[in-house]
Amino acid sequence: MHFLDQAKIYLKSGAGGPGAVSFRREKYVEYGGPDGGNGGKGGDIVFEAVQGLNTLIDFRYAQHFKAKRGNHGQGKDRTGAAAPDLVIKVPVGTQVLSEDKEEVLADFTEIGQRIVFLEGGMGGRGNASYKSSTNRAPRQHQPGTPSEEMWVWLRLKLLADVGLLGLPNAGKSTFINAVSNAQAKVGHYAFTTLVPKLGVVSHKGREFVLADIPGLIEGAADGAGIGDRFLGHIERCRVLIHLVDIAGDDPAEAMKIVQDELAAYGSGLEDKPQLIALNKLDLADAELGDAFAKELMDAGADKVFSISGATGEGISELMDAVLGYLPDRTSTETNTVEVEDEDEAGGEWSPI
Repeated sequence: MHFLDQAKIYLKSGAGGPGAVSFRREKYVEYGGPDGGNGGKGGDIVFEAVQGLNTLIDFRYAQHFKAKRGNHGQGKDRTGAAAPDLVIKVPVGTQVLSEDKEEVLADFTEIGQRIVFLEGGMGGRGNASYKSSTNRAPRQHQPGTPSEEMWVWLRLKLLADVGLLGLPNAGKSTFINAVSNAQAKVGHYAFTTLVPKLGVVSHKGREFVLADIPGLIEGAADGAGIGDRFLGHIERCRVLIHLVDIAGDDPAEAMKIVQDELAAYGSGLEDKPQLIALNKLDLADAELGDAFAKELMDAGADKVFSISGATGEGISELMDAVLGYLPDRTSTETNTVEVEDEDEAGGEWSPI
């Protein structure tokens, strides 16, 4: 399945149905009077966040969404049928933006969240509603309220508890494969990760979602490499793991490049808690690892975790630190508690 995190779509709610102009005509009923019914309501445009979706690829092929209009009113005081709502299902984490991308119109952060985005038009009044003591045979009616329409952008920001970032070839794919079942592509070249990847990590009885994004290079904020478009997927993360390659030319400079790109992107990413991890410890001895760790701390890191994604060395300590930034329950953890003793459950069942 292809990954797509932005899409532009057209929305149009249904117009209200027009009211009817009708008069009661029966053989033995003289002066039957007006009996035109009201028009039906047009369909609403509704967005709903559902489970199981993690891409906007469906909106590449279906870009126009139009709800049906309400039915006409009819004689014998019959109101036209209301049109059904058009429900657009989106992944959790989707934002609806204005056409100029300047305003966030809706933000879906929970499964089942539902928002009526555009309301359908109200049905018009039939001539029966205009009847009065001075107007016994009205012929006026209303055409129904017109529909609403607009172009919007959909932008997906994956919901993850922890974000993973670093320069290309820092070992992010190897790391996420080591701690989760993500099965990310690994290669001995830069930019093996072209789209964000999610993995569920289980550690000491806890579960959380880890997001791996394509590597950043110097000038990413200006479009270099893959650019910084995927940084939006870690905006919601509680903590970031910043991998630094110990086999690189200058680990301290590598850390600074990523930090500068986060600051250039904005949105508060540079202020998020970061855990600096010196990766690929298996390619260097302990003395060299300690020296590079000291350089990183001199460059601004509060603490450096020396790890190896290939061998698993030091990862447990890093995961322990991650747990300190998580809430009591993450989105992947359930709220159910097993009852071991029947007496703890309250004994025999009672409706009271």
